[in-house]
Amino acid sequence: MIELSAKLTTGTVYLAGEALECCISFCYTAQPEHRNSQSHCDALENLAWASAQIHCFYSTSKNTGDKTPTIGKTTSLEVTSCDIGDVVFHTKPKILFCDLTIPLGETKTFWYRESLPIEAPPSYRGTSVKYSYKITIATQKVGSHIKMVRIPFRVLPISPIMNLQDLAALCGNETTEELQPTNPFSEERKVETPLTMALQVLQNLTARRSPNSYMITNTRGKVGRFCLFKSAYKLGEDIVGTFDFSVGTVTCMQVSVSLQPEEVIKSKSPAKNVNKETSSRSMTVARYHEVTLGLTQSQLILPIPLHITPAFEVDDVSLSWRLHFEFVTTNEKLLPNPEDKDWTAPLNVPIETMVWNLPVKIYSTLPKQITQHSIVNDAYTMCIK
Repeated sequence: MIELSAKLTTGTVYLAGEALECCISFCYTAQPEHRNSQSHCDALENLAWASAQIHCFYSTSKNTGDKTPTIGKTTSLEVTSCDIGDVVFHTKPKILFCDLTIPLGETKTFWYRESLPIEAPPSYRGTSVKYSYKITIATQKVGSHIKMVRIPFRVLPISPIMNLQDLAALCGNETTEELQPTNPFSEERKVETPLTMALQVLQNLTARRSPNSYMITNTRGKVGRFCLFKSAYKLGEDIVGTFDFSVGTVTCMQVSVSLQPEEVIKSKSPAKNVNKETSSRSMTVARYHEVTLGLTQSQLILPIPLHITPAFEVDDVSLSWRLHFEFVTTNEKLLPNPEDKDWTAPLNVPIETMVWNLPVKIYSTLPKQITQHSIVNDAYTMCIK
């Protein structure tokens, strides 16, 4: 029996444009019941071939069965019935070996390395569509059927940060300094790539503080003032803001803030004036709630989960993020005066609920920060009999 072992040595989370590495081993081990009676002719096992490639699967919640065009030509590793969705992207298969002979008790190890396109769609599990990535490792024992194992991994978007053509132009317009004298003791100059340029832009966007204040009002007057210290964040950061109810003329009893996605499905209908369809927006990934009756100041701290998908846009779907506010207000004077010694809380209070949506930008973070808090399996095994 041959045991196939595969492990992602560079983690399970990658930015679009990054390269991943997978260590693939084939070990020939004798089964316990045959160990004592192992003959000389059974001391060798042969595998005809093995290959590896990356597949991106696309599926919808409607399960209509409509096929999505595959990017690139089809390969020998066809999608099986256990795979949900259609293949919208795949890399060219790389042959690991042909006609491999493994002696009993020995292990043969191979390395698979592949770079993801910087324009690749991210991993995403939305209300209407889903994108998922897997490494497909296939092999065939002489005289047997093809065996396949799929290793899932996550891809984060990088392209919305800057236009890809602009990134390529910036990298191509670097000065060469060939006419200047060379210094043998100086460090070798690093070549900028679109991915490294995008990471620099990402860092600059999310580190910049630009406080914005918003006066919150309804039909009866001012509720308060909200200040957001910046509008661009990375996964894992905290959204921090402050509420000032001292400027309000309407009593705010409580406030809740939810971080919600806005998923827009781009319709392919040929009809005019029908170019997109917005899906449900009721899903909440993080929530802040506080009773603010009697408070003049309050602080919002809303952590951004690491498992969500940052903002992106592809041909079929776009994703953005917003803060959904709900203010519960009343015109009644509920708090007693300082000189009132006997005061009882009212049994019924007439209230009004006001909602407000504020767009925020959420970008990717470094994959290592997500991997440190992830429990996703990065190693898989399969027995080939």
